Amino acid sequence: MFDAVLRAFRLPDVRRKLVFTLGLLAVFRIVAHVPLPGVQIENLRGLLERNQLLGMLDLFSGGSLTTFSIAALGVYPYITAQIVMQVLAPVIPQLQDLQKEGEAGRMRVAQYTRLLAVPFSVLQAYAQGTLLAREGILENFGLGGAGTLLPTVSMVLTLTAGTMFLVWLGELITEKGVGNGMSLIIFAGIIARLPASIAQSFASGIGVLSVVGLGLIGIAMVGAIIYINEGQRRIMVQYAKRIRGNRVFGGTSTYIPLRVNSSGMIPLIFAMSIMLIPGTIATYFTAAETDVVRNVATFIAEVFNSTGFVYWMLYFWLVVGFTYFYTAVVFQQQNLPETLQKQGGFIPGIRAGRPTADYLNRVLNRITLLGAVFLGVVAIAPYLAGVIVRDQGVTTLSSTGILIVVGVVLDTMKQLEAQLMMRQYEGFIR
Repeated sequence: MFDAVLRAFRLPDVRRKLVFTLGLLAVFRIVAHVPLPGVQIENLRGLLERNQLLGMLDLFSGGSLTTFSIAALGVYPYITAQIVMQVLAPVIPQLQDLQKEGEAGRMRVAQYTRLLAVPFSVLQAYAQGTLLAREGILENFGLGGAGTLLPTVSMVLTLTAGTMFLVWLGELITEKGVGNGMSLIIFAGIIARLPASIAQSFASGIGVLSVVGLGLIGIAMVGAIIYINEGQRRIMVQYAKRIRGNRVFGGTSTYIPLRVNSSGMIPLIFAMSIMLIPGTIATYFTAAETDVVRNVATFIAEVFNSTGFVYWMLYFWLVVGFTYFYTAVVFQQQNLPETLQKQGGFIPGIRAGRPTADYLNRVLNRITLLGAVFLGVVAIAPYLAGVIVRDQGVTTLSSTGILIVVGVVLDTMKQLEAQLMMRQYEGFIR
């Protein structure tokens, strides 16, 4: 592998892409350390340790929320916009038509996604600022008076601009660099947080056996993620022969690769957001004066506490459900049966049209079961790790972070492999 990396750097065009990618990631890390004024950093770090929702947002911002930098929102609003566009595509006929128009249609959809990310960034910036202001971490924030209006507007616009700047960097990496830009930005943020997370684990008094146990669990998770992500069911497809003039077209056979985990990390994000929001809202009503409100809020806060068994079981089943939902949405957008019929392809023994769609759906549902259960186990890995090492305080093992890191590394390696194979070099895979 290292020899292949050296060969990649010896190729001028590949070296330029790698250096360009590394340079933009360095720019991202510099921007992530430019703080906004008027923030009590020490109090903010304490809040991030207590508030799980903000901890998740800090993960996707690459640690920028820890210092509340101009990139504190990260690319999470853009990811939210992408998910919304994918979910709305089967419902809105205009979006379906755009997706069928080739590259021009995809560019229009990407433009709509960027535009949708702007209001999401504004809403998230204001929501985070309001939360920090209530905790006494952020000063002069709110719409209650003339003295706070200008600082609030300027801070919201700055955070929104920081998000769109990161989106621009990500698209530049995707277009002129190596790998998916948005994924690499999240990847760089997670890797940058790794030394601090390890140091925090040792500072919390974790034992040597617990460290060894967590290391073994992490290695096992990486191997399992690679195995499942690369797993696929190949459906044989044949194309009928067509004669045009003196030339014969078709008559070949290929396959449709149905992946075991075709939804990636999206179900984890969905389920995590839903599980964290009720508990976060309930904490604001646990000190209410009304007994009924206080008791209900206390009950919800206990149920959605990340140290409880009920929380992790709900989390597991939500991940399984969202895996099926998102896989069905993505598969429907691909419209494989109609594409096969137009190109003269068919699955041996299966009639074209509706029977082909039913057959592919049955196969996809079966293999998705394994992927859904696997993602569910990955989601509750922190709880399982705490049970194994007999320390429920151990939550530094981020299953979502590991899934993102492994997926990004695999995708980037495949793209470098393709670059090397195009030039007849030996790549990573031997």
